[in-house]
Amino acid sequence: MKKIIHCDCDCFYASIEMRDDPSLRGRPLAVGGRPDQRGVVATCNYEARRFGIHSAMPMSQALRRCPDLVILPPAMEKYRIASRQILDIYRDYTDAVEPLSLDEAYLDVSQSSQHHGSATLIAQEIRARIADTVGITASAGVAPNKFLAKIASDWNKPDGMFVILPDQVHDFVTALPVKRLFGVGKVTAAKLHSMGIHECKDLLTWSLADLTLHFGKLGNNLYQLCRGIDLREVDTSSERKSVSVEETYTNDLPDLAACVAEMPELYTSLERRADRAGAIPHIHKLFVKIRFSDFRVTTVECVGKNMSQEVYGHLLETGFARRHLPVRLLGLGVRLAEIDKGSSGQLTLF
Repeated sequence: MKKIIHCDCDCFYASIEMRDDPSLRGRPLAVGGRPDQRGVVATCNYEARRFGIHSAMPMSQALRRCPDLVILPPAMEKYRIASRQILDIYRDYTDAVEPLSLDEAYLDVSQSSQHHGSATLIAQEIRARIADTVGITASAGVAPNKFLAKIASDWNKPDGMFVILPDQVHDFVTALPVKRLFGVGKVTAAKLHSMGIHECKDLLTWSLADLTLHFGKLGNNLYQLCRGIDLREVDTSSERKSVSVEETYTNDLPDLAACVAEMPELYTSLERRADRAGAIPHIHKLFVKIRFSDFRVTTVECVGKNMSQEVYGHLLETGFARRHLPVRLLGLGVRLAEIDKGSSGQLTLF
């Protein structure tokens, strides 16, 4: 039986800012873009969350909900330094670490000899070391697989821990709302509810064939997860899958010509970012992302080994023709081919 830990720092960016400026503690705080430039909330502290503010919310809306909200721009280099410190702590216990972002990761400690192999004691010590070394709190979940560990880490947030032992899996999962299952968003949750399925115990009465009929590939996931089964390994490879840049505009770009005029600046930024990441030799596809004024998003991509402003222009034309509406956001990016694990050219996630 595997021993998986999911560690997740509590409101990471905001916690770093409160650590560096204690006067921010106890005040509603959001880190993100400016409200007058269509910025969004990257993260916020728990005082801000009491006003209904959450990540990805437009900052202007957050400010309406809480006029006293303190807004700070992201200081990414500071956050990356903290992230590297945390990652070093994880790797003192196991090499099987799968970073998901700057502030969360899975750890497989099944083979760890520390604390006589107790995942619970390892998780407790990791949280204490993060608090002492980095000066912020982290929550952790301990369970026999990734799915359950991730849910457990959110169970006693903030600054908490929850453990699901193997003999507790059945009782824990059967009482779990289906909206907590991996892959179940608002639309799928509504469909499940309309079918009389509200908790995992309701899913247990459905056959794999029937779930697949109603939900396609997701049906197999539902069948497995409601039984507490998740066979995914902790993936220690941390290569980039893509590199991209994007810009949200204060005023919508009214037509295709206005979008084309923004391309050179975006393209230059993408070149710099791809070069810094060492991604250029591994380019496999090029893509353009467009968010229209009605907030709908379209992505157009093509196979290609070299970045080309001309090709991006063609992709942009194709994407714009899908809706012919003013454009709120433009993005350019490259997708990367899988890198030979035996090579030394790994691309760092961070």
